[in-house]
Amino acid sequence: MNTKTKRRMVAVTGVIVIVLVLVLAIVGGSSSAKSVTIAEAATGAYGDQKIQVSGNVVENSYETRDGVLTFSIYDPDGDATVQLPVSFAGGVSATFGNDVTAICTGKIAEDGVLHASELVTKCPSKYENSSEALTVGQLLGYGDEVVGKPVKVTGSVKAETLTAASSGKDRFVLVDDETGVKLPVRFDGALSEEIGDESVLVVTGSIDGDGNFEATDVAIAQ
Repeated sequence: MNTKTKRRMVAVTGVIVIVLVLVLAIVGGSSSAKSVTIAEAATGAYGDQKIQVSGNVVENSYETRDGVLTFSIYDPDGDATVQLPVSFAGGVSATFGNDVTAICTGKIAEDGVLHASELVTKCPSKYENSSEALTVGQLLGYGDEVVGKPVKVTGSVKAETLTAASSGKDRFVLVDDETGVKLPVRFDGALSEEIGDESVLVVTGSIDGDGNFEATDVAIAQ
């Protein structure tokens, strides 16, 4: 390799390095978000800046309209009366529900709403012994005797029935693994990210006259 060729290679390499540095700087600058508290975000001091805010979903504050989810979050370790409205147009995880921890990344518009481009939800896992719970078949076998009465029922999540609380549908369908009997379950609370298709659960609540189960608590069976 002669000297002229070496110089060309060095020059080309230098240009490539400069381009890579610029690209990384642009990407890093566009994707980085400043972490702030709900109280800080609510002051309006971060208008049109990309921020990340973490808080718990205010109970029954969520609504989905025209594919856009709106809800409010609060700081469970701070002043619960200070709330931040959030709007998100992306896909919502099945873990979303009342009091779930929501990590929202986006910008606050002039309307004071955090328009999130990213939404991550987290909920601590709950476990409960299933030995004292009824199977779905046993529960439905009691008929009207158990309507409106608090009970615990166990079964597995029917595949592809798990939805977010904001979907307006049953949260999931519980299946009796022995008989195949199904029980639609309604639940507005947060679900652990460990829960998925065929997860075995212990669900606390009551069944209504239409055969729907209104759950007050959902745990992973031990």
